[in-house]
Amino acid sequence: MNNVMQIMSYSLLVLYLITFLSYLYDFFVENNYFLSIKRIVLFITLIFHVVYFVERTFFLGHLPIITQYEIFSLIAFSIAFTYFLIELLSDIKGTGIFILLFAIIFQAKSSLFIQDVYVVNHVLQNYPLGTHVITAILGFTAISISSAYSFMYLLLYKNIKSNNFSIIFKRLPNLEILEKLTFSAVIIGFVLLSIAVILGLIWLPSAFPEFSYFDSKIISTITVTIIYGIGIILKTKRILIGKRFAKFSIYGFIFSVLSLMLTSVIMDSFHNFSN
Repeated sequence: MNNVMQIMSYSLLVLYLITFLSYLYDFFVENNYFLSIKRIVLFITLIFHVVYFVERTFFLGHLPIITQYEIFSLIAFSIAFTYFLIELLSDIKGTGIFILLFAIIFQAKSSLFIQDVYVVNHVLQNYPLGTHVITAILGFTAISISSAYSFMYLLLYKNIKSNNFSIIFKRLPNLEILEKLTFSAVIIGFVLLSIAVILGLIWLPSAFPEFSYFDSKIISTITVTIIYGIGIILKTKRILIGKRFAKFSIYGFIFSVLSLMLTSVIMDSFHNFSN
């Protein structure tokens, strides 16, 4: 591996660990000094991650979506970036450790095992197509985060009903805020998936000679996007609220995961690209 990229990869993992520890400390200690510091640390980590992606793209000649370990790093970034947006939109900082832990796990896998691939399928040298893949991953990450918030909502709801409160759940936001965070993540996921679908429908026909609009991967992604679009409409009309919306978010996430597995979206497709 290029020495500069290797150093940046390990440095990136260290930054994610520092970010997580900042959020962990603030979660248990609730030091007002760390309210702004931890967000700044997360912002610096995200900026460094972008620089890392640009550096890999420049030296390897392709977007970082070829190997599974490049995808792991992209997932780590998408998790942290999506949470950063949600935190800015909602100004809620108490759930970061639950989300950023997954970013560390994915980035650790990437930093420890990533390799450089210089020769790739010509399809992935099409940068608009690469943008389609990246926005799709970001979109699915957002709905994953929405399900995490929904899970927190249901756990807290159960604790409230049973009058059984632990120290962890005392630190969580109230049910109304968790519902707001879930809805924000769903909106972000829906927008990003919509962009991915539009870019895919524009660029995939030119990238694949045997392209079909009835391809199972395309249909599944469009279906997931429509489901979340319907959920947003029902939420704004107050048909799906509270516990019902939390369950909708979790069921929607389960459906999206199953559809991805059944149609071999993302990981298997990328493995083929590197052949």
